[in-house]
Amino acid sequence: MSLTFPHRGRTALAMGSACALLTLVGCSSGDSTSPATTSASPTATSVGPGGTRIVIENFTFSPAKLQVRPGTKVTVVNKDSAAHTVTATEDKVFDTGNIAGGATVTFTAPSTPGRYSFLCTLHPYMKGTLTVT
Repeated sequence: MSLTFPHRGRTALAMGSACALLTLVGCSSGDSTSPATTSASPTATSVGPGGTRIVIENFTFSPAKLQVRPGTKVTVVNKDSAAHTVTATEDKVFDTGNIAGGATVTFTAPSTPGRYSFLCTLHPYMKGTLTVT
């Protein structure tokens, strides 16, 4: 009686080929209905009549420089596990208060055009600029 398995080599080859084929199909971008993955540049500028957003991730604001119209609703998404704030540095024209990790809040951009520096009061090295035009 033999303890060898003659089909083991062919089975491993078939499994390897199947995995490679699935990987190639999964990476295909031929389906126009599949979601696209994009990442915002930290220096991106965005203007939107329906509002815009700032994403906090890895202790950075993205975009760090944002341009909006007066009174625009700005949504802040905190993807970190730590709490953060988005607080104007002068006169606290806007201040989200603490945003828990994983939470989302919205604030209204000032109605007066100008350049507003902001930071996270919990992590003051996190800085950005909101320009209202």
